[in-house]
Amino acid sequence: MKPISCPIMIFARAPVPGEVKTRLIPMLGPVGAAMLHEGLLLQSLTTALQAGAGPVHLWCAPSSEHPFFGQCAKEFGVELCDQPDGDLGARLAHAFKQTLTAASCAVTIGSDSPSLTSADVQEAAAALAQGADAVLGPAEDGGYVLLGLRHFAPEVFSGVTWSSEKVASETRVRLRALNWRWHELPQRWDIDRPEDLARFLANRGSSMGTA
Repeated sequence: MKPISCPIMIFARAPVPGEVKTRLIPMLGPVGAAMLHEGLLLQSLTTALQAGAGPVHLWCAPSSEHPFFGQCAKEFGVELCDQPDGDLGARLAHAFKQTLTAASCAVTIGSDSPSLTSADVQEAAAALAQGADAVLGPAEDGGYVLLGLRHFAPEVFSGVTWSSEKVASETRVRLRALNWRWHELPQRWDIDRPEDLARFLANRGSSMGTA
């Protein structure tokens, strides 16, 4: 049987100095923080493509017209989409609703989660193909680094306390209320705080994010 195609969506902001990785600017400066953001996004694109689960869509902010996104499209062959206005929940809901009109499942991953592996993405796609309604990849900080859905339901994204330690737990509450069966991946970490950066630097050169 032909494997199910599960589009992978990556949400990312343009690497504009002073506007990305702002909590790391005191350590890296605005240009250094933007360069880190750029490198992490490139790693996420590589992870998504190595998974081979389906086409990769890069959801861009504030616009896909930024030259860096054009470079990504050219080098990686990914589709560029513009993020709509609204909070993260509204933007995720829009992307999932649009993608699931043409696909039987979809997965979104973070643009700054170097611990997420291509095997994680493959596991998520396989779980959805085997009948799971959703897949959650929890993050150590209480958020999530991956979310996969087989159906669209706006309740998954409504009223969540975004950018907080409650995101994953509140998402579980919503999945439970929908009576959905979901699969959870191993907990991973992303890079937002100085201690995250220290761990990333200590692990550089490992196979993290490629297995």
